[in-house]
Parts: sequence; structure tokens; C-alpha cells
Amino acid sequence: MKKIFLLFIGVFAMVNFLSAQIKINDELKDLINRSFGYFPSLKEAQNNVAAAQQRLDLAKLNNLPTVSGGASYTYVQPKITLPFPSGPNGEVTDFQFAAVHNYEAALNGSYTLLDFGRLKANIEKAKTELLYSKHNIDYNKSNLAFQVATTYYNIVFMKKAIAIQDSVIAFLNDNKNIVESKLKNGDAIRVDLLNIQAQVDVEINRKVDLENSLQKQINLLEYETGQTASHGTLFDFDLTVKQLTDALGEAQTNNPDFMIANDKIKQAQDELGVTKLTNRPYLNVGANVGVKDNYVPKVNDPRFNYNAGVSLHVPIYSGGRTKQQILLAETNVKQNELAVETLKNNYKRDINQALTDIQSNINRIKNTEGQIEQNKVAQEITASRFKNGVATNLDLTNASTNLQRAELTRLQYEYQLCLAKVQLANLSGYQYW
Repeated sequence: MKKIFLLFIGVFAMVNFLSAQIKINDELKDLINRSFGYFPSLKEAQNNVAAAQQRLDLAKLNNLPTVSGGASYTYVQPKITLPFPSGPNGEVTDFQFAAVHNYEAALNGSYTLLDFGRLKANIEKAKTELLYSKHNIDYNKSNLAFQVATTYYNIVFMKKAIAIQDSVIAFLNDNKNIVESKLKNGDAIRVDLLNIQAQVDVEINRKVDLENSLQKQINLLEYETGQTASHGTLFDFDLTVKQLTDALGEAQTNNPDFMIANDKIKQAQDELGVTKLTNRPYLNVGANVGVKDNYVPKVNDPRFNYNAGVSLHVPIYSGGRTKQQILLAETNVKQNELAVETLKNNYKRDINQALTDIQSNINRIKNTEGQIEQNKVAQEITASRFKNGVATNLDLTNASTNLQRAELTRLQYEYQLCLAKVQLANLSGYQYW
């Protein structure tokens, strides 16, 4: 009881610990969990678990005896008879040694009494396959959660970029009104109005492109979750950033990719164990009970019969096939062990890249704050100068473009920072949903 209590406390503490490391909004959590019940590939993985469980159950049933029933009839000609003296005066009669009509009905039973570990090895192999199937579900969930989170924040990015475009278009339209007023008063020429209208058209086209990209992301969200509603407006995915060695250690413990890789090693080891048992003998016990005729001297009378015995099967020579199969199984074990080392190296690279992206984007965001403030002031001054006839339409367009670029740059860095955090959480194996 004490051990169970301590285990519960340990699991509870781990869940709280992981939860404290990641912050994620409820809408994104809901979308991710909806995708688990909607996306077809996850249902396929869940069906594989059911199949693996059935294979395990089947392997366990091999330990039970088998019973079968059978019946047969055979008509035999010519009739087998021999002349035998049968009377005191030397009379001779034909004695029948075999029945013409042969009837047989029996129940047959067999049981493997000793298989030298074959059954146990096959059960362990089936258990490993079941565990692999379960880890494959976790792997698919992790990938699907990453896809949904990426799509979700793509939508946030598109909405924010459209909002920036709206502000640019509104600013240009305000100044277009000023130009129209100046044109009426003779303080501007028509080319100024055409130039600013051309700039408005360029920005409207950019907004159309962004709206098109937004709709594509909404379509992708529907493909992943069956939902089209997404109300997120912030890059609010956050997690505790750790050192490379700590993040890599958590990935090796929590990430389903590593779990599956280790399962493959265990599967190869189980296959090796089963292969090594191929040359082992096995001992069977069997029994039959039934009714049949053909017993002399009354060959036509059916009689009750039974038999029981044991049989020992000893493989002697297989032409070297078993030895070659063992070598192949050992190579597969080594191959899967090397695959884990490759996986570690790849994850080290990807985690290091994610950490670099996080830090660099944090620094970039800080650097853009001053640029945005300066460009806002410059735009306000240029707009005032343009209204008073001191600045030109080109000055106004440049000021607007500079502010737009600065705001889009900051938005891009915030977006990249958020995706880098999502990527790091995915690589670390956090179940943030």
C-alpha cells in the first residue's frame, strides 16, 4: 500500500512538474484533443493496438491443449479371407481378416508438454509488439499535436499580418483624402493622387494574398481537427527553456520517437531469441479415444478403443539455415542499436537549432522595438509635413513602408519564436495537450 501511495505521489509530481514547464491556451488544447478523435491515421494506429493485443492473446492460447474430432468410412475390396478348418470333420470355412465396410469415429487430443522456452519467447515477442503499437499511438499524437499547434499559430500570424495591412491601408486612405482635398484647392497635382492610389492598391493586393493564405490555414485546420473556428490572437505558447544536455535527456526519456526506437531493438532481440530456439527439441503428449471396427476375429463389430503416448521431436540438420537466421537476427539488433545513436545525433542537432532560434528571436524582438518607435515617430512627422505641404507623397509612402516593414519584422520574429518553442516542446516529448 505504501509503495502504491509513493508511486501515485511520484506520478502526480511529475505531471505537475511538466505542466509548470509549459503554458498553452485552452482553445489550442481543445483543438488538439479534437484532432485525436478525428484524424484518420490516429484511428489506424489505435486499430493496430487492438490487432497487437489479439496477437498476444493468440500467442498465450498456444499453451492450451488441442482437441479435435473425426469420423471416416472406407469401403475396401477385395475382401480379405483365408480358408480355415472349422469343424470336427475337417470342414473348411473362409475366415475374414478385414472388414469391407470400415467405420471410425474418434476424439484426438494433444498437448506440448515441454517446448524449451518457445512459448515464453513468442509471448514476450507479442508483448513487445503490443508496446510498440501503443508507443506508435503516442508518436502519432505528438506529430498531430505539433501540426495542429503549427497551423493554429499560422492562423494567428496571418490575422496579425492582416491587421497590420489594415492599418497601413487606413493610413494611406487618410492621406489620400488629404491629397484629394489639396487637389481641389490646387495645392497638388493629379499624379500625386494616382501615386498614392497605386500604393493603396499594392497594399490591398498584399492583404488579399494574406487572406488567401489565412483561408488555406483554416482549411488545413479543418483537415486536421474537423473544426474551422480559431479565435487565437496571441503567440502565447511558452515553456521553460533548458540547456541542450537537459533537453536531450528529456527527449530520450519522454519522446515517443525514442520509445519506438528502443521497442525496435527489443523486437529484434525477441526475434533473435525465438530464432535461437529453432534447434531446440519439443515434447508432445497425445491421446485418442473412439469407436472403430476391423478388430479380428469379429471385424464387422465396432469396438471402443483408445491410445495415449508421448513424442519427442529433435531437429538434427537444417542445412545451416538456422545459423544464418541467427546471424541475420543479430545484425538486425545491431542495426536498430545504431539507429538509436543516429536518432540521438539528429535530435541533438534539432534541439540545438530550436534553442538557437529561441534565443536569436528573443534578441531580434528586443532590437525591433526601437525601430518601430522610431518609424512611428517618423511617420507622424512625415504625415504632418505632408499635410502642411512640406513633405512629398514619396516621403509619405516611404515612411509608411518603413513602419510596415518594422512591424511585420517584429511579427515575423514573434511568430518564429513561438514556433521554435512548439518545436522544442515536441522534440522534448512534452504532452502539452
